[in-house]
Order: sequence, then C-alpha cells, then structure tokens
Amino acid sequence: MSALICGSFAFDTIMVFHDRFKNHILPEQVHILNVSFLVPELRREFGGCAGNIAYNLKLLGGQGKPMGTVGEDFASYAEWLQLQGVDCEHIRVIPESYTAQAYITTDQDDNQITAFHPGAMNESHQNRVDQASGVTLGMVSPDGRQGMLDHAEQFAAAGIPFIFDPGQGMPLFNGEELNHFADLASYLAFNDYEAKLMQERTGKSPEQLAQHAKAVIVTLGGEGSRIYTKDDCFEIPPAPVSALEDPTGCGDAYRAGLIYGIMHELDWALTGRIAGLMGAIKIERKGTQNHRFTPDEFASRFQEAYGFSLP
Repeated sequence: MSALICGSFAFDTIMVFHDRFKNHILPEQVHILNVSFLVPELRREFGGCAGNIAYNLKLLGGQGKPMGTVGEDFASYAEWLQLQGVDCEHIRVIPESYTAQAYITTDQDDNQITAFHPGAMNESHQNRVDQASGVTLGMVSPDGRQGMLDHAEQFAAAGIPFIFDPGQGMPLFNGEELNHFADLASYLAFNDYEAKLMQERTGKSPEQLAQHAKAVIVTLGGEGSRIYTKDDCFEIPPAPVSALEDPTGCGDAYRAGLIYGIMHELDWALTGRIAGLMGAIKIERKGTQNHRFTPDEFASRFQEAYGFSLP
C-alpha cells in the first residue's frame, strides 16, 4: 500500500516575534496598515505540505510518494529527503524557477502571518496521478491551483480514494469549485478556521459534508480534533505536550497520522489519536521536519497520552 501525496515543497523562513500581533495592529486603522515586527529569531527550514506529510508518514512506518514541482534550488532539500528514505521519484524540477518560499512570522499567541511565493509550485499540473504506480490512497493538499483541480479529477477517474486538504489553498477556489472537490473526495480535512470558510463558501457544515464523504476531519489546535462520519462525530482529545515550541507543520504531522490510519484500516477513534499525537510531537520542536522517534517511543507516548496501548 502506498499513498500519493500531491502538494507543495517549500523553503520556510520562520521568524519569531516576541510579542503579540494584537498589541501592534489597530483594528480601526487597518485601512492604512503599516507595521514592522522585530524578529530576533530566524531560521530556514525544509517545508511544504507534501514534504512535511511524507516525512511524518515515514516516521510512522508508512509508505508515501510525494508529488510536486520544485525549482533549481532544490538540491539540498532533495538530499535531505533521500537521507530520510522518502521516495523522490515524482518530484519534478522546473527549469529557471525557484522552489516555493514561505516567510512565516509567529507571535507569542501562536498566531501566524505568512507571505508565500509559489515559484515552481504553479507548474504542479505538469505532474499526473497516472505517472505513479501502486497507489492505494491519494491526497490533494495545498499546491498550484490547476494542479489541485487536475489531481482531484485524476484520482477520481482512476478510482483512487483521496483526501482533499485545501489548507492555505482555500482562497484559490469559489464555492462551486469547493463543492466539486467535496463531491470527488472520499475524505475532507480542515482546521477549524478552514471548516468555517468551507461552510461559508459552500453552504455546507462539516456534518452535511460528511453525508457524502467517508469522513470530514476538523482539527481544533490545542483542543484536539473532531471526525465527522455519516452517523457519528468522534471527539478526539488533545495529546499532552511538554513544550509549545512551534506550531508550523503541526497540521501536516496530523495528516500523516490520518493517512496512516486510513491505509491500515484503523477505526476513527484510534486514527484521530495517532494523528493528534503526531501533531503534539511536532509542536515540541522548531521546524517542520526536525522531530523524530522510534516505534517503541511512539507506542510508549501513546500509552501515556491516551491510557491504552496501540494494537
């Protein structure tokens, strides 16, 4: 079994603002917004949804094939992925372009302001789902607009169940297009804000979307997550964390757990807890691909977090 993870690869420049945005942004003056944030902490990390999800899935022992488009500056990232044992066969280099770049500023409340240059990601439609073999599960995560549209259609045409995870790509689509994604996908994944935006644009709540999908997953940050199915709603408690170092990439870590659970046909209560623990482990380390664990360490922490053992 293998998952084809369609999505972005990016270099993340992450900056930490030692204050709160709300203390420096005056709501009544946003029409003339002109602010500057001093960020004494800065680091450059490997990121992007496809890269992050594939990395986390590999940690869990799952098999994933990330598919995306990158620039001529990708060599160091490719070397890193290969060292981690991640399959790079379906990563296409676009000549005379940069790999996508994200510039993320995080405040003390874990709010984030992000500027994003898509670069080679805009050419993601050059990749096709049928270029990968042995795929049993797909994922359409944030990527170039046309690539997301095409890959959803291609998964559906091939009869491959897939997760639609629009993430930061949500603003690229209108209500009609989002409804079409929901019609094609087997699973839908959002954070709480994205779920509200999805409802605003489509007129459908998570409960309503779950009448036509196998499951609708909504993450709630430190409050855990909810998984809606046609007949049930599973309340997934948060896993305890030892430190809140960096929220960047926690959603991708959660989605790797989601893929793992679906591929292994685990029930939703267990799948949600595996995914939630992945997010908790990630938030304790800075960067999106700097955390690691052994299977025994994960099993031990799962027992501590939820009071029962992994099967």
